[in-house]
Amino acid sequence: MTVRGVLLDLDGTVYHHDDPLPGAPEAVDRLRESGRSLLFFSNNPLHGGTEYVERLQSLGIDARPGEACSSAVVTREYIDEHHASDDVFVIGSAAIRERIARGRADVVAEPGEADVLLASWTDEFHYEDMTDALRVLDTGTVYLGTDPDPTFPGPGGDPVPGSGAILRAITGVTEREPDRVLGKPSEVAIEAALDRLRHDAEDILVVGDRLGTDILLGERAGMETALVMTGVTDDATLAASDVKPDHVLDSLADIDSILS
Repeated sequence: MTVRGVLLDLDGTVYHHDDPLPGAPEAVDRLRESGRSLLFFSNNPLHGGTEYVERLQSLGIDARPGEACSSAVVTREYIDEHHASDDVFVIGSAAIRERIARGRADVVAEPGEADVLLASWTDEFHYEDMTDALRVLDTGTVYLGTDPDPTFPGPGGDPVPGSGAILRAITGVTEREPDRVLGKPSEVAIEAALDRLRHDAEDILVVGDRLGTDILLGERAGMETALVMTGVTDDATLAASDVKPDHVLDSLADIDSILS
């Protein structure tokens, strides 16, 4: 294949928390010097593209305006397009609530007023949130999630519960699956990546550490895929998975081995 664009996951691929992974900044430099388009894409719903560019730059990684996306970004875009002027009840962080409120939908505080339930990560998830979800979804409203990640790396690299854990808790009590989960590997995320990279899917390489999001997105879209072993996936998980990457790398630093 001819790789014209590279979609890079962030946490577990480019950095761990506040530390660049060994060789990652240099690998990004080499990708850029080769003339390939870059898109950094995180499933973390707390930050938008501009914030991720600034964070990468603060870590010494050459990211440029317009080169980052996240589940928070695609969630806001989806709601603006499909639920403009709807009333959205958010179970999630203040960051995602404020991002949605700045868009075309209205964020409401009362479950009974909602047309849409949006569920996402929050470290303040509580029994009352499950009760609110019951009240919202009893009215037949739309149920959306920002991303499916059950965990994400916390400080020190140890996993902590992610948005997927909260979605599962809500589904457990309401007995209703989300109508859409909007981050990787959804069709919404695929379209967002293609719109930004501006290359055909077969000319794009996806590099990430999570089989069920990064690699599955590439598989669904017809992109080349490379799994890095610096994040959540170990050898046993890879061997047991139905999702198989085209390439397996020790780290992003080894990217040249599949591009040469």
